[in-house]
Amino acid sequence: MLFDDLAPSSALQLIGFSDVDAFRPIETMEDARSIPLDIPNFAAARAIVSLPACRIIVMRSFARILDTAYRMPSGMVILSMSDDLQVNFKGVDLDARFFAALHGNDECHFVEPRTNHHAMIIFSPELRDRGWFDRADHLRAHVANRPALLHTRQLLLDILRTASVQPDLFETTEIAAHLQEGLLLALDDLFRIDSTSDRSTSVHSERAIKLVQRIDDYVATYPTAPIYTADLAREFDVSIRTLGGAVSKVRGMSLHQYIRLKRLWATRARLLKGGVTVATCARAQGFHHLGEFAAAYRAIFHEAPSDTLARGRQSGVPAG
Repeated sequence: MLFDDLAPSSALQLIGFSDVDAFRPIETMEDARSIPLDIPNFAAARAIVSLPACRIIVMRSFARILDTAYRMPSGMVILSMSDDLQVNFKGVDLDARFFAALHGNDECHFVEPRTNHHAMIIFSPELRDRGWFDRADHLRAHVANRPALLHTRQLLLDILRTASVQPDLFETTEIAAHLQEGLLLALDDLFRIDSTSDRSTSVHSERAIKLVQRIDDYVATYPTAPIYTADLAREFDVSIRTLGGAVSKVRGMSLHQYIRLKRLWATRARLLKGGVTVATCARAQGFHHLGEFAAAYRAIFHEAPSDTLARGRQSGVPAG
């Protein structure tokens, strides 16, 4: 596997996470919010290498819903590190043929139905404009030229392995600059794409994203109220079909499943803070049938709510 051959060094930061609570502080620092979809098989890792004008972050992600606010004033590129990537980006299904690029700021919404391996290359102001980004403040997905993608992947792997076994090379400015230049040239090739093959987000996807954001805001505003599809559709002046279709497109599940999942995670956050009682925490998030709540909670988190509460009281684990 990607991380098995690497060891941390003075040039390579290597971090593994065995549970979601250990991963939460990283997300907090990066203005990201994940809802994991497969707690028993949670495993995340990242390897980080710095070059003179860019930072490389290679990640093993996990099955999740991810909302994140990217702030990339000098640009960023994201590409798959394996051929089995699966991700829904703003309602559009992407696979390993695609790479993404952003210059500026964007609020992004992803669903990863499985573990993925991908790389982020974040550029610093020292890097001169190479004509890669044709639109600011918009993360765009492009179809990659296959040989260029494979070459870029291999260079990234070579940089990681070199940082692992020969970290002293990165202390030499000339060598570090040489490694970076090879990567930049590979990215030049990656960006030589046919614009007609670009698969940018459609108007319908943008509308779906805004509708899901309104649902998120509504749930946050009325945490204890029962939520019915017809009432939401009436509130937002859309059809029930449009409402359900938006959630399915952007979140990959039904509206009911989505709202219940959000409220289960909100309840867990209260429990991990050492809430008063399980019943109080559950009712605060709209769960009034405690038997059904306990069953749903166990199905998602593979432990009883009382177990989470006990851990929260004992360890004071910060929630999210």
